[in-house]
Amino acid sequence: MIEQLKRGIIYVAALGALSLVPMSTVNAAEGIDTSVVDEAWGLPTYVYGGGLDETQVAETADLLGIDDMENVASVDVTGEDLQNYLGTGSGNTASMISSVLVQREGEGDGVTVLIETPDDITQITEEQYANAAITAGVEDVTIMVASIRPVTGESALTGIYKAFDVNGEELDQDRMEVAQEELETTNNIAQENADNEEFDTSRFDQAIVEIKQQLAELRERQDELATREDIERIINDALENNDLQNVISQEQIDRLLAFFERYQQTGAIDSEQVKEQLENLSNNIRDRFGDVWQDAEDSGLIDQVGNFFRQIWEAIRGFFD
Repeated sequence: MIEQLKRGIIYVAALGALSLVPMSTVNAAEGIDTSVVDEAWGLPTYVYGGGLDETQVAETADLLGIDDMENVASVDVTGEDLQNYLGTGSGNTASMISSVLVQREGEGDGVTVLIETPDDITQITEEQYANAAITAGVEDVTIMVASIRPVTGESALTGIYKAFDVNGEELDQDRMEVAQEELETTNNIAQENADNEEFDTSRFDQAIVEIKQQLAELRERQDELATREDIERIINDALENNDLQNVISQEQIDRLLAFFERYQQTGAIDSEQVKEQLENLSNNIRDRFGDVWQDAEDSGLIDQVGNFFRQIWEAIRGFFD
């Protein structure tokens, strides 16, 4: 009886301690609910790879959790779309396999990307998709990505653009092309460092966000674009801030430098919407990869939890002594 009472008190103590942790730090993204129609466009938009046959289209829909095809707008993405949106590509529809489900969210919600088949999207990360989409002008959406077989995942970005297009939201051509360049540049650098134990993809994604933010702040502060020297300094600062200064090579920095010289020539550099979306993305990256716990520790929350347990334990000991 005494042992049961002890366990009960300890259980209650644990629940009390957990109540000190904000629930927003543990809630995970839930994806897109297609069992109801409550989305700003009227329907979430399912953009499937044009290289899929009818059976594969249905299989991919299942992977994306689409409960009722009547509750989504469906359209394929083709090699022609790749050429139209990006001005590049072979136009080979057969190679378009990765697919997306896109839902417009409320203003200020930011861009959330969920890869539903991580084993089959072999290279692109959720944050790389989000970063590039924001560059292109995408805002306030949830995007789910899936593939029935292993692919790099690059064509999914075209599917996102197609979703906006069919819903009457036109994205800037130049920014879409720069976004594709961003995806290719950041993915290539990440792949080149994949076997380096000191390389952390999430920190690299965060560094890309910080570079964009710093370039925008410099633009606003001095009312002119950054010089090549400014951009290189900002890149190096962001890499150091994310413990990547000894990981990313000078040749890779030069590639980032070339990309960001072009990036700051687009409307993304002084867009208030981009600033808001990047801030949301930065917060999401930090939340997902542990910085929230570090912030809690820095703010004394961990000490509070520790003190709570110590007080409970002392009370238990006093009770049974």
